[in-house]
Amino acid sequence: MREALIVWGGWSGHEPQECAHIVRDMLEEDGFKVYLENSTEAFADPSIHDLSLIVPIVTMSKIEKEEVKNLAAAIESGVGIAGYHGGAGDSFRESVEYQFIIGGQWVAHPGNIIDYTVNITKSDDPIMEGITDFPYTSEQYYMHVDPSNEVLATTTFTGDHAYWIDGVVMPVAWKRKYGKGRVFYSSLGHQAKEFNVPQMKTIFRRGANWAAR
Repeated sequence: MREALIVWGGWSGHEPQECAHIVRDMLEEDGFKVYLENSTEAFADPSIHDLSLIVPIVTMSKIEKEEVKNLAAAIESGVGIAGYHGGAGDSFRESVEYQFIIGGQWVAHPGNIIDYTVNITKSDDPIMEGITDFPYTSEQYYMHVDPSNEVLATTTFTGDHAYWIDGVVMPVAWKRKYGKGRVFYSSLGHQAKEFNVPQMKTIFRRGANWAAR
């Protein structure tokens, strides 16, 4: 049986505990044995090297050097990692090693909660199979991203809230490798209710299963 670890915490506005339970239920439905922890100390446990998947749901906060070092080593050896929105893309702002794993870092969401469009750029990828461009209402994440990411979906900024980024095409979902480990990230999912959007939930669910070894 595949085993997954969800570590939740950080800024409460992203409803990390509620989202951790949603992700747990989803993974259990897909045959995982799931462990929940609410401290980054879990990343320092040597046993994470035996997992199939790690899901961080920790916005901002801090991570100790020994924690991120062990996390990076586990993923490099083949453990998968899957995350979404600020729970993975705005975690541990001082840790460039963590950002190197995820492949991006949030820097802004102009206009806060707005209507925008998610454009599917790799419709032939199994993660995106059957999903077409769709409207979305949430924070439209502007991120600094790794050019080695394999981008699966994007969004285009209008400039209504920051005129100097008008027309910028920004990755929304991607997959990548970190050593032998698979990494999946989606910027969708500001709060728990967004898991009710079928496309958002399906993209993350498939991405997590792809990432898991």
